[in-house]
Amino acid sequence: MRTIAERAQGLLGTAVVATTPVVGGDVSNATRLRLSDGRNALIKTRPHPPPGFFEAEARGLEWLRVPGGVAVPEVLGVSHDCIIVAWVEPGRPTADAAEDFARALAHTHASHPAGFGAAEDGYIATLPLPNEPEPTWAAFFVNRRLLPYLRLARDRHAVSDAAARDIEAVMERIDDFCDPGTPASRIHGDLWSGNLVWTSGGAAHVIDPAAHGGHLETDLAMLSLFGAPHLSRLLDAYEEAASLSPQWRVRLPLHQLHPLLVHAAIFGGSYGGRAGAAARELLEGRAER
Repeated sequence: MRTIAERAQGLLGTAVVATTPVVGGDVSNATRLRLSDGRNALIKTRPHPPPGFFEAEARGLEWLRVPGGVAVPEVLGVSHDCIIVAWVEPGRPTADAAEDFARALAHTHASHPAGFGAAEDGYIATLPLPNEPEPTWAAFFVNRRLLPYLRLARDRHAVSDAAARDIEAVMERIDDFCDPGTPASRIHGDLWSGNLVWTSGGAAHVIDPAAHGGHLETDLAMLSLFGAPHLSRLLDAYEEAASLSPQWRVRLPLHQLHPLLVHAAIFGGSYGGRAGAAARELLEGRAER
């Protein structure tokens, strides 16, 4: 069996002079590489990855790379069993960096793809991510983001019957809750704080995307769900940089249904109940109006 250094050298054509394990990865094993040409890189590996796992990550990173948009690590090499990207030196997040990131994110979102979905399926964490395009965001969200993960969560007994009924009611009435006029945006798709690398130079890089043509509020909802440094400043700066519907904060629970169902399917625990509570908030809010 080849070592990580040998695997990297085979892909890069450059000698690896040192390797250092990197802590913090839940899905893959990460190792810092020091190359003989003076560069540093990061290699991610995973025993027996599902088909196309690392290729999907590389594809998503490159798709998110647009001039003036969010910073994305350069993909140096990819194979069925690993991905190698340029090393991003981590640093402490600042309020100014959060505002800069928000403006860059708005620019990425404004680079509109052809429609809702993607040319190929991907992954979110360890789960397959269906991306077959749909003509509207409502149809894409229900058929590609809610139905598959609600079924999986129910199969794994991670969501109660009552919570599932509330989520199904939201799906049946999706047009009551969504913003039908927003065009497809180039979104990260799994933008929680763990997929943001704040650098020593201030700029935040995005990693581990579930990238596709989606709704820009999805990325904002994910940041809001799990928190991010200087979140209030970040969201305010985004609002200043982009044209947001006045009701976008009301729709946060709608966009949070998908990540909550993903977490329910993977981790169980309270996530199924939280997904049901988000659906109930939407249903009760609509009933009051």
